[in-house]
Amino acid sequence: MASNINFAPAQPRTRQDASFHVAPAQPRTRQDASFPKRTYTVTVLLDVNDVQDVDDRAESRSYIVGDRDSKQALIIDAVIENVERDLRIVHELGLRLAFAVETHVHADHITGASRIKDQTGAQIIYGDGAKGVVTGADRFLSDGEALRCGGTSLMGLATPGHTEGCMSYVLPGAVFTGDALFIGGNGRTDFQGGSAETLFDSVRKKLFALPDDTIVYPGHDYHGRVSSTIGEEKQFNERLNLSIDKVTFVEIMNKRRTPRPAKMDLAIPANMRAGRIA
Repeated sequence: MASNINFAPAQPRTRQDASFHVAPAQPRTRQDASFPKRTYTVTVLLDVNDVQDVDDRAESRSYIVGDRDSKQALIIDAVIENVERDLRIVHELGLRLAFAVETHVHADHITGASRIKDQTGAQIIYGDGAKGVVTGADRFLSDGEALRCGGTSLMGLATPGHTEGCMSYVLPGAVFTGDALFIGGNGRTDFQGGSAETLFDSVRKKLFALPDDTIVYPGHDYHGRVSSTIGEEKQFNERLNLSIDKVTFVEIMNKRRTPRPAKMDLAIPANMRAGRIA
């Protein structure tokens, strides 16, 4: 059976092959006979920015999860500048957007969640770690709670550490890790209530407890990659592979000196209002 994974950068998609749809500019679909049939498809939305080192929202990852039978859909971590593109892709895929889901209060970009709600009526979903911090959300999902989108169930998995309120989201065979776990790395832990100790525990006790073949869809990637697996991260992640202990990880993170996000002073206040710009 086949599972669809679509890749969507910023321009119209082209379809070149019935089994491997190459889309240098919008969704590409890979069908892999090794995957069992799933109730959902995943469309990866790339954030393409020519000035990546200045406007550091570049290389953010957003995701459309579409339920095969009902055609209901949700979008994870939409970027406000990309909303029109993303809604066009939802329409092209024949889906109806029901939810705009956020992994955390972003510091590098403004979420498109409220703009999407205004245009589609989609409900805005955050993890319950953002309760009392974010206004404008329709629902706060607790750790282990399921969000039903047609016949597909998305489960909240609390993974604080990058921020206090980070939530990953699990589907059968896949996990959306936001800024908790990247491909070969992890998010920073030096503001918004971040904690290297807490992040280590979130990754090791929560994310690494998932099956090794679980596909990892991160919140960012700066090297052109789209996904990894839990098994690969256990083995190859630069700071979190299983050979590294908690003390070493905390020392590494505490020694890092990463510039603050360029849009932080705009993004955090707006994202505390679910993307409403005052």
